[in-house]
Amino acid sequence: MKKIKEIAIYGKGGIGKSTTTSNISAALSDAGYNVMQVGCDPKSDSTHTLTGGKSIPTVLESLRKGRGALKVEDVIFEGFNGIHCVEAGGPEPGVGCAGRGIITAVEFLKQQNVYEEYAPDVVLYDVLGDVVCGGFAMPIREGVADQVYTVSSADFMAIYAANNLFKGIKKYSTGGGALFSGIIANSITFSAQKDILKDFVDQTDSTIAGFVPRSLTVTQAELAGKTTIEADPESAQADVYRKLAKDIYNNKNEYVPSPLESDELKDWAESWSDKLLELKKQEEGDFKI
Repeated sequence: MKKIKEIAIYGKGGIGKSTTTSNISAALSDAGYNVMQVGCDPKSDSTHTLTGGKSIPTVLESLRKGRGALKVEDVIFEGFNGIHCVEAGGPEPGVGCAGRGIITAVEFLKQQNVYEEYAPDVVLYDVLGDVVCGGFAMPIREGVADQVYTVSSADFMAIYAANNLFKGIKKYSTGGGALFSGIIANSITFSAQKDILKDFVDQTDSTIAGFVPRSLTVTQAELAGKTTIEADPESAQADVYRKLAKDIYNNKNEYVPSPLESDELKDWAESWSDKLLELKKQEEGDFKI
């Protein structure tokens, strides 16, 4: 069997990881690669913009229905440009572990020889990154993914989640776990936001895989149930995603980042708060002149 490039993309809820992952999938597919995207978020909306805004049955949901043996075609659906779409799903509300869906889905795909049958060039796992524990840590802990990325803005809680992910990667790295390959800087509008993330990667011995600006083109596309690549392929934002997808596919960086301790992260964040406050005062002074 050919070597499959397996990539896990993490990020806290609402940071834009599914938007980013789906546009990377669409860009890679558009470039001629056979792509599979596995949604590993209990919300089960990772592939929403690849399937025209339609929800697809999840692995856990299909198993709960229990109508005979689960078949591959029950949980793998064709999305934009032939992308193979899978949603792991989550437990019933108030019952069980949300990370269990990832474990169950990945085990099912491997048991059914899905990767041999569908022969993808790239598999992207879209993983909730608020907490790196249990099932959510599986792509790292078990070395399911070759490379790990995280989507982050310059907001503190997104950086906090990224730092926690670094701790998980460091913990599992000695046991054959997946290694880190870069931060995808999302919703970047101001130069100060770039500076914050650049400083964070310097502090943690990590790297930035690419910058993605905030854009209404993305909003419009998602409201139509599409990726930017599909909805507006000639747009500047589509070019951003194409470059990001190409860079990620060709990226050979795999390493263990150096997470900050809680007190170090707090001190670092407060120092940037002071810098931004001073910058704001300077701008207000210039405006008065």
